[in-house]
Amino acid sequence: MNLSIDNPSPPLIELRSVVKVYNSLAGSVMALNCVSLQIFQGEFLVVTGKSGSGKTTLVNIITGLDRLTSGEVWVSGSPMHRFGTEKAARLRGGTMGVVFQSFELLPTLTVLQNVMLPMDFARRYSVWEQRKRAFNLLEQVDIADHAKKQPSALSGGQQQRLAIARAMANDPAILVADEPTGSLDSATAAAVMGIFEGLVQEGRTVLMVTHDKDIAKRGSRTATLVDGEIADAQIKESLHA
Repeated sequence: MNLSIDNPSPPLIELRSVVKVYNSLAGSVMALNCVSLQIFQGEFLVVTGKSGSGKTTLVNIITGLDRLTSGEVWVSGSPMHRFGTEKAARLRGGTMGVVFQSFELLPTLTVLQNVMLPMDFARRYSVWEQRKRAFNLLEQVDIADHAKKQPSALSGGQQQRLAIARAMANDPAILVADEPTGSLDSATAAAVMGIFEGLVQEGRTVLMVTHDKDIAKRGSRTATLVDGEIADAQIKESLHA
């Protein structure tokens, strides 16, 4: 199924007939089956589905963390599907911030250092500028007072805020989030969603995957994955205003 909307500008992300098959001793598993999808600047697209529906595979394919079996993935006009691991990492680092389901924070670094790390990898900014930008991002997600702590000293909600700040380190146009509220209580999840909505209002583009239908309703566009296929989609009226 093709999921696209009428938009005069080119999509920031486009999937064309993407197939992903995993091979194991038990046989082949079709994780994504001919998925076509367009995501435009300023959108908040939420993809929902049950466990095993292909949501995380979709994230990994779009971000270049996994290779597709067939099809095409274009990110900011670049053919991610043609890139090797190193080139895909450079494209990801320059255009996308990724918020992982399990946070993936480095326990031996402080909160501030975790946010500085992507800037150091990308060789962006001086060390002084990295520290200043990292602290400003921590202020935006309301955990600047924890800057000198280790991630293990933070609550789950605070660690998620830290993961979002780190994803924003290199000022990406696109944020991709894999189940960012899955382990949070409802109040904390609502606060985290507010951060994402604020980023969209700034002009960022957000792609989020979740199993929570209530969370999905807060996106500007939603789609449902069932057994690796887009089963249905809904576009909010605000997109047509």
